[in-house]
Amino acid sequence: MESVRFKNKDIDVAADLRFPPGFDSSKKYPAIVCGHPISSCKEQTAGSIYGERLAEMGYVTLAFDASYQGESGGEPRYLEDPAARVEDFRCAVDYLVTLDYVDEERIGALGVCGGGVYAANATMTEHRIKALGTVVAARIPLDRVGPFDDPTYFPPYFPTYNPTYRPRPETNTPPSRQQDR
Repeated sequence: MESVRFKNKDIDVAADLRFPPGFDSSKKYPAIVCGHPISSCKEQTAGSIYGERLAEMGYVTLAFDASYQGESGGEPRYLEDPAARVEDFRCAVDYLVTLDYVDEERIGALGVCGGGVYAANATMTEHRIKALGTVVAARIPLDRVGPFDDPTYFPPYFPTYNPTYRPRPETNTPPSRQQDR
C-alpha cells in the first residue's frame, strides 16, 4: 500500500493506493476508485475491506478520505459536502490516469453506503469511469417485509418487484396480507 495525495481544487485529498499481488509497474491494470460511507474514512470499509479484496483480485485500488474529512484537507472539518464528494471521485480518476500502470479504459468506481450515491452520481458524468459498483443498504421496516416466496406480496414501496401487484387504494396492503391488519 502507498499513501498518496491528489487535488480537488485547493483541497489535498488523502488516499491509499493498493496493488495486486505480484504487481509489476511495467504492466497495465484495471483500477477502482473506492469511496467510503458518510462519516467514515478510507481506512474502514472502502479501503481495508473492499480496496484490499479488490487488489487481491487484480485491481489497483484508490480509497480516499473525502474532502473535509479524515486525513484530507478542507475547512470546516467533517463537512459532508455532496458536490465535493462527487468531485472527489472525478479528481481521483484524474490522479489514476497519470499512473503509467493504470489502464485508462478500465477504471471503475465503488461506493459504500452513502459513498455509493456519490459514486453513482460521479459515474453519470465522468465518462472515464467504465463500471460502477455500490454497496448500499435500504431501510426496509421489518414489519413490512413479507414472505418473498409469495408472488402476490411485496411491500407497496417496491411496486416494480412484482409487476402484477397493485395496492388496493383503501388499505395500501396487498390482498395476501389483509389478515395481518
